Amino acid sequence: MTEPTHSGQPADSSPAENQTHPNSLALPQLARRGFLSGVLASGAVAAGTAASLVSNPVQAAGPAKPSVLPPSAKGALAETGVPPDLGHAPGAGMPGSDFMVDVIKSLDIKYLPSNCASSFRALHESLIDYGGNTKPEFLTCMHEESAVAMGHGYFKACGKPLLTLCHGTVGLQHASMAIYNAWCDRVPVIVVGGNDLDAAYRPPGVPTFHAAQDINAMVRDYTKWDDTPVSLQHFSQSFVRAYKIAMTPPYGPVAISLDAALQMAPVHLHEGKMPYIPKYIPTSPPQGDSGAVKEAAKMLVQANNPVIVVDRAARTPEGVALLVQLAELLQAKVIDQGSRMNFPKTHYLSAPATAIANADVIIGMELSDFWATVNAYTDNNSNDGHGTNASRIKPQTKLISINSVDLNTKSNYQDFQRFQVVDVQMAADAQTTLPSLIEAVRSALPNDKKDAIAKRGELQRKTYEEDRIRTRTAAALGWNESPISTARLVMETFAAVKNEDWALVASEGNVSNWPVRLWPMEKHHQWLGRSGGYGVGYGAPASVGAALANRDLGRFSVSIQSDGDLMFAPGVLWTAAKHKIPLLSVMHNNRGYHQEVMHIQRLANFRNRKVNLDGDMGPVGTSIENPDIQYHELAKSMGWWAKGPIKDPAQLASALKEAVAVVKSGHPALLNVWTQPR
Repeated sequence: MTEPTHSGQPADSSPAENQTHPNSLALPQLARRGFLSGVLASGAVAAGTAASLVSNPVQAAGPAKPSVLPPSAKGALAETGVPPDLGHAPGAGMPGSDFMVDVIKSLDIKYLPSNCASSFRALHESLIDYGGNTKPEFLTCMHEESAVAMGHGYFKACGKPLLTLCHGTVGLQHASMAIYNAWCDRVPVIVVGGNDLDAAYRPPGVPTFHAAQDINAMVRDYTKWDDTPVSLQHFSQSFVRAYKIAMTPPYGPVAISLDAALQMAPVHLHEGKMPYIPKYIPTSPPQGDSGAVKEAAKMLVQANNPVIVVDRAARTPEGVALLVQLAELLQAKVIDQGSRMNFPKTHYLSAPATAIANADVIIGMELSDFWATVNAYTDNNSNDGHGTNASRIKPQTKLISINSVDLNTKSNYQDFQRFQVVDVQMAADAQTTLPSLIEAVRSALPNDKKDAIAKRGELQRKTYEEDRIRTRTAAALGWNESPISTARLVMETFAAVKNEDWALVASEGNVSNWPVRLWPMEKHHQWLGRSGGYGVGYGAPASVGAALANRDLGRFSVSIQSDGDLMFAPGVLWTAAKHKIPLLSVMHNNRGYHQEVMHIQRLANFRNRKVNLDGDMGPVGTSIENPDIQYHELAKSMGWWAKGPIKDPAQLASALKEAVAVVKSGHPALLNVWTQPR
């Protein structure tokens, strides 16, 4: 019996067997059967044997012999060779996955970062062949967590969501950390999980291990909505609904479980008509109740020292402009907690967190933690594990809250933080409510208060300048030290990019908050905030996603990249190089998980332990040293321009200049900088 080839013909009887494929090594007159039997029978090919085969292939081939390939080798060839021609399904009509592509295209989703998998192979094929691999363009990712985090960063850079595909149970488990980050950070990401639902037809073995009755159950507690469509019409409605829900404040991730059989099934006409695709019409964001808005305005106008605290209040550049209007109208200090760029750092009303101490009215907008804003918690390492609480504000201070997350709170995961009593609470989108609040403040503002408000502003100008001097003085400490201080790392980086239309797309790891303390952030895109759920592994892929958006918008992307964060998902470096995504990644390489270093040291001191801080044993479990990771070599191996390790601060500026030139030419660049712990 002869061995069939992938074309379905006997291997030894096909004249095409001796023909050379355009992309293969030229081996004239050498039959596939003879080559395999002669080369692989021994289980390995020595260098000299391989050379002789190429120089005299006819002699090497010899007469045809029965296959001596072990089953494992045959399986490998079946996996890596050209698959057999399975023919066509006559009269089958349009595949369901082609219709799904039409639905996806109706929403103008530009990119689809994903790790490929069999459970959505039909949709994958339709995207690249039927859909032309445009809108969305498939971006090859090494890990599902990276794919979702790329969508996370992308949205914060340009305000548009991405789609990602995950493989059943295992792919969704990989993606779950990034989905949780997006949930906590109020970012829309559309996650479609491939699944084999029908046990009667589901392939046995691996596909069944990767299937579930309800894969969305794994992420339901931290997604806004999910569904499992059972027909193509159901899919079109669910997908548009999912997009609509994700894009209605408060934003958030959504999930759709997509049956593999539904992707393969042909489109069925109903009364001669194709399934329809619903038109996407955005939902108006929720706005604050008019009575509550007027009450809040009255309290702010009557206050002697009102303070505005914002976290995710500005969803767009318009949100920043509205906050400036409100602040200047009241001459009120603004504390920007930094989950977005809400308020210009160069504005004289920009204030540190300590400014709330003397406030008599505080209005919080889209705060992730109002309790911690007005209360202090001290971890005193007590034996019962409890810290101590203290108020940061005066006893009679009035509190106002505008927060859309009140409309979307779930019970299990504690991202809603501790409960804080407020005097006026609006479950509404802050940016949408700002115009009516500004108008209500104007209407409530008496003429006899205007002089006092103006004097309040003059005092704040002086305080702002004094704060700037103190901050710059603190940043100068240890300026010439090696390893390099985090303040110098941050400010040398700014000096290198200040003439570009720059965007700090991530700053993971603790660099003492120097970027938001020192960089002149004025535009909404110049600071995208942090991960939301503080899940390590966000920084690198989110930076790449944001840089992808900025590439199309003509912006320069820079990231302060911590070492531990990068090692959670280093494969995204390859994705950036593969898809030519320019990004300047400056490593904050402090060679450890430093926050945990301090936790262990503080607890050891409390327990009167003797801590060995010398050599590999101290601290155990928090050090990323011996061996030191050569991040520049890691980046080079994945196609980046990279340099390092940079330990001398005098060498940093010139290295940054080189790296900036590389990024401006359209390529990613990484600098491995040895830094102080924080």
